[in-house]
Amino acid sequence: MGTAESTKRKQKSANPSTAQKEPNSHTSMADQKDNIDDFKVQTAKHPNLGSAPLRPHSEQSKDRMSKRLSTESNGTSDGGVGSSTPVEVTALEESFRRFAIHGDTRATGKDLHGKNWSKLCKDCGVIDGKNITLTDVDIVFSKVKKKSCRTITYEEFRAALAELARKKYKEKTGEEAEAEVFKLIEGKTPVIAGVTRAVASPTVSRLTDPTKFTGSHKERFDDTGRGKGKAGRVDVVDTSGYVSGYKHRGTYEKKLNKLA
Repeated sequence: MGTAESTKRKQKSANPSTAQKEPNSHTSMADQKDNIDDFKVQTAKHPNLGSAPLRPHSEQSKDRMSKRLSTESNGTSDGGVGSSTPVEVTALEESFRRFAIHGDTRATGKDLHGKNWSKLCKDCGVIDGKNITLTDVDIVFSKVKKKSCRTITYEEFRAALAELARKKYKEKTGEEAEAEVFKLIEGKTPVIAGVTRAVASPTVSRLTDPTKFTGSHKERFDDTGRGKGKAGRVDVVDTSGYVSGYKHRGTYEKKLNKLA
């Protein structure tokens, strides 16, 4: 008996790692079982979790952008939050939303801050420098917005346009003036910085009109304004034999041809 007990003690002392691994193996099995139970609970809550394929990051970002300009009735249009029926968005409201999210990735398109309001009036031609100036636009913005807010809603936006319309078109009635201002804004999008536009300028027109050129520059163009090419840049020697002021050049040759 003593020999058998000593043999068991030697086997235990020779393999201590085996004795330590047994409780850890039980623990890892328990953890795996808990993870499987958690996955079953999630699958029960979301049945299509395992079958839905993962979408690329680019498509997810496009979806987020489309949600920002969604035409569902949860924002400025009629219908209210939670309405299941979509509401048609007018061209004026669409322009409002586009300017509202311009330059701000966190904007929802439901309100417009002062910087983009000024940009809208400038890009759409509401500011003309005479009846409507940038100062007038800022004053109207401060007038229609709430005291505790730094942005205006779509309804306040329409009220601000009505205020500017009466000042821009003084000779027209209120409704006609508002309609004219709305036409300027409907369907417009923000002008991206760095993209140049052709602008008619009297200074540019004067500098590019060849009929107003003087000196050697005038000799480079003919009467129609078309360039002469090399003849307008280089002094070409006339070897025809006629003097510079002679006006009947070529008439002698014509007479000889008639007699022949």
